[in-house]
Amino acid sequence: METQMSKTHQTTYNAVFEHPIARNLQWHDVRSMLSALTDVEEEHNGNLRFTRNGETLTVHPPKHKDLSDMQELMKIRHFLERSAVPVEPTVAEGGHLLVVIDHREARIYKAELHGSVPERITPYDPDGSHRHLHNLEDEANGQRQPEIKSFYEDIARSLSGAEKILIFGSSTGASSAMDYLLAELKEHHPDLARRVVGTIVVNEQHMTEDQLLAQARSFYAANEP
Repeated sequence: METQMSKTHQTTYNAVFEHPIARNLQWHDVRSMLSALTDVEEEHNGNLRFTRNGETLTVHPPKHKDLSDMQELMKIRHFLERSAVPVEPTVAEGGHLLVVIDHREARIYKAELHGSVPERITPYDPDGSHRHLHNLEDEANGQRQPEIKSFYEDIARSLSGAEKILIFGSSTGASSAMDYLLAELKEHHPDLARRVVGTIVVNEQHMTEDQLLAQARSFYAANEP
């Protein structure tokens, strides 16, 4: 079962993958998000069984409103990673594109279009052994997790038809998905790297899509020859 998540469900989904681990997740919100993505069955002992794409997660509902059990949260996170189905990215043809990226997801917009619906690209980890985040210490053993290079290759493939590319990220340096993408483009796709006209740090979690697109259009307008 795979349905379109609401904005509330997407917010909860993103919170499950936050680093540091989110401490204020409400069980009601997590259950609603899981129910939107999976087939759910209540067992005789009160446990909930969620099934998606052949993968199963069994959760004992917490007694309190919040989901404070970190082991349960990690189980949910790994289930969502494990049960995800990779989607072959399409090519965004021509025009001025905006990429909004972190290590969990890239959203690609046609910047000229008001209300542009983004193409979403997420890392695919078929066996669930890796984290979506790069250069962050694993909670269990302090080891750093390898980057999923196919994520950036999928983004590059989708950008191949762009005339100009603007990238928004949430940080710079070694932990920045924006900087990692730019480095990958320069090394493996120099023709695309030459089309990148700017990289900007934004607080995208506190910006609406309309605000992101408005900032992108302003940048393009200010930098037109």
